Amino acid sequence: MRMLVLGAGMQGSACAYDLLSKTHHEVVLADLHPDHLPSFLQPYQGSERLTLVRLDAQDRAAVRGVMKGAAAVMSAFPYYLNLGMAVVAVESGAHFCDLGGNTEIVLRQKQLHQRARQRGVSVIADCGLAPGMVNILAGHGIRQLDRPTAVYIKVGGLPQNPQPPLNYQIVYSLEGVLDYYTTPSWVLRDGEPAQVRALSEVEELEFPGVGTLESFHTAGGLSTMAQSYQGKLRTMEYKTLRYPGHARTMEAVRELGLLDLEPVQVDGHPVVPRQLFIATAGPRLRKDPRTSPDLVALRVEVEGEKDGEEVRLRWDLLDRLDTTTGITAMMRTTGFSLAITGALQAGGRIPPGVWTPDEAVPAEDYIAALAERGVNIRAERQAFSPVP
Repeated sequence: MRMLVLGAGMQGSACAYDLLSKTHHEVVLADLHPDHLPSFLQPYQGSERLTLVRLDAQDRAAVRGVMKGAAAVMSAFPYYLNLGMAVVAVESGAHFCDLGGNTEIVLRQKQLHQRARQRGVSVIADCGLAPGMVNILAGHGIRQLDRPTAVYIKVGGLPQNPQPPLNYQIVYSLEGVLDYYTTPSWVLRDGEPAQVRALSEVEELEFPGVGTLESFHTAGGLSTMAQSYQGKLRTMEYKTLRYPGHARTMEAVRELGLLDLEPVQVDGHPVVPRQLFIATAGPRLRKDPRTSPDLVALRVEVEGEKDGEEVRLRWDLLDRLDTTTGITAMMRTTGFSLAITGALQAGGRIPPGVWTPDEAVPAEDYIAALAERGVNIRAERQAFSPVP
């Protein structure tokens, strides 16, 4: 069976590696610059199971050509390409999943539902870590309760050894991080979808194995769950985890206009503040994972009633850089998640149509697949007394 991975960056490479090391599928890795493979993929270079293809995502004829005959397509392209790639995949009769991250685009992908069903293929948006893994766990918890009432999601990619002033390093895309810091976040409040300001409502928590962290609202992590569970749950929210003080610093940066997208005049030349921030801060925040390893911390809590008792279901994950392969924790939890989803689709485990991960990915199979890769999620159940 041939699997197509779009994008040979960090997440696409991790996805391809997972398919090569954990399945028997043939893998096609397509990118505008597919030649610079990370070290963990180099043992497969030149083998019959890995084919590298140079692909311009703007060339739709070429995209159709590379999708022809693929059982499933896993897109690690930038989020703004997801709708177009999904359309071509459905036309080509291939299953499709992507890393998502933009709720408006996901809602537009949902409009392909009937066409995908007619073609007998599935499309799953938002299949990384957050959105992705966290949504699968949240949906799993909701289905286990007789009367679910609240969902709280917290997740972050962090340096194991934080350095000031931000105590942060780039673990996927600085552009994506800044988008989440400036876009309102969807939540459920009293059963109704609402938007709250990014970087707001900061809370501190103790995370075992890491220490004190803070959480705050950011966009994208819930996917469409705030809309899907309207009137069905009282509360639902997604927050990002960082080391204490990060949110306040980034809020100051934002309020000073340094993350704006409208150009300003500097000595007679138009300058986009966010581009300038990325150009100056990016090199300082980009670290070699071998000398500055990362971690991913995740907590999903679902509250409600089960058999007449008020309970809280909790899932915790703490993952770190794999020192053997050099694959970062963010790549393991995001790229591997994309690969697992695509393999489930190719294996017929997802019904035809367009879905988000919480709607269609079989949680127990997914969690077991992660455990096979050493990405271990710890589950517990607690009795608790809800706040009146």
